[in-house]
Amino acid sequence: MADVLFAGFALMLVIEGVLPFVAPRLWRETFRTLTEMRDGQIRFAGLVSMLAGLALLALAA
Repeated sequence: MADVLFAGFALMLVIEGVLPFVAPRLWRETFRTLTEMRDGQIRFAGLVSMLAGLALLALAA
């Protein structure tokens, strides 16, 4: 179980690093937009992200 969790975390880091590596200007603009959002908007985006991740996990299992 720990191996799978570690592999999942490693894969998340790889995926998170793709956009700043490939398109740093777009990443910077996206981050700037994110910092201008209200807390509620950021929480909603986080909720949607978590639900999408759970749905993908359910499909993979």
